[in-house]
Amino acid sequence: MAKKADLLEQAKELNLEVTEKNTIAEIEEAIAQAENREVKESNVAKAGKRSAKALAEAEEKAEKEAKKEAGDTSPADPEAEEAKKKGPKPVTRPKLERRSKKYQEAAKKIEKDTLYSLEDAMKLAAETSATSFDSSVEMHVRLGVDPRQADQNIRATVSLPNGTGKDVRVAVFAPESEHAAAKKAGADIVGDEEFTKQLDKEELNFDVLVATPQYMPKLGKYARLLGPRGLMPNPKAGTVAADVVKAVSEAKAGKVEYRVDKQGIVHLSIGKVSFGAAKLAENAQTFVDSLNAQKPSTIKSAYVKSTSVTTTMGPAIKVADIAK
Repeated sequence: MAKKADLLEQAKELNLEVTEKNTIAEIEEAIAQAENREVKESNVAKAGKRSAKALAEAEEKAEKEAKKEAGDTSPADPEAEEAKKKGPKPVTRPKLERRSKKYQEAAKKIEKDTLYSLEDAMKLAAETSATSFDSSVEMHVRLGVDPRQADQNIRATVSLPNGTGKDVRVAVFAPESEHAAAKKAGADIVGDEEFTKQLDKEELNFDVLVATPQYMPKLGKYARLLGPRGLMPNPKAGTVAADVVKAVSEAKAGKVEYRVDKQGIVHLSIGKVSFGAAKLAENAQTFVDSLNAQKPSTIKSAYVKSTSVTTTMGPAIKVADIAK
């Protein structure tokens, strides 16, 4: 009985609910379980949060294994459950359906896989303008050239017989003796020293700059200002000229410069929708003839890969091969 009394005293210290009615074996088992529980709690406290987390993960794993053994195959993927909560992804409408009604109506007139002749393309361009203003008509020609090669870096000028439809502002940088003649030819800005003061203030109120050869060195300091904007006079573009009057007249009449970009494409506006199909076709053919004349002799593959015509904010019209 002394042993049972000692065990009851020990159980009391552990706050165990045992009485004299319990057998010695029952009291000993209760004491052993209490001592094991205290050891586990002590280990968790010493190890910190990581051990508690590890125990939680172990319990979760045990639960999953128990479910698996019981035949529960429901998905436990958190990403799948999150996607299920959010619902299905919204369906993206086709690009054409996201366009304006005017654009969609214009696109219906164009057969997607048809290559049109230059004349037919100009007729469609005049009919498929999707804007309320007088749209520009543009030609985009993808060439089989490498712009990094000097002889394949296409750059030239062309005088469009019907002009571009834009009011071109021409500036002339030349000696005072040329000013009166340049003004009479239609130049909007004429000057020498006064003109450089405008450049110092970065005032670029012009679309084309014509300069005489002797005045070109004075523009060297403005190359970073004019070059990136395509305004630096260039002999190939006809904007470095001794005959200022002729250069101004050509610029006003519709002489434009075109050049291939880094992707090997030439872009050029050839007029306005209001020109009508006949005048647009005439301008387009003049540009095509000029472009074909620039074909480098070193090209072995196709010179013109593809051509398309489009109006401002309008659908593209594919054009048949224009290369000669």
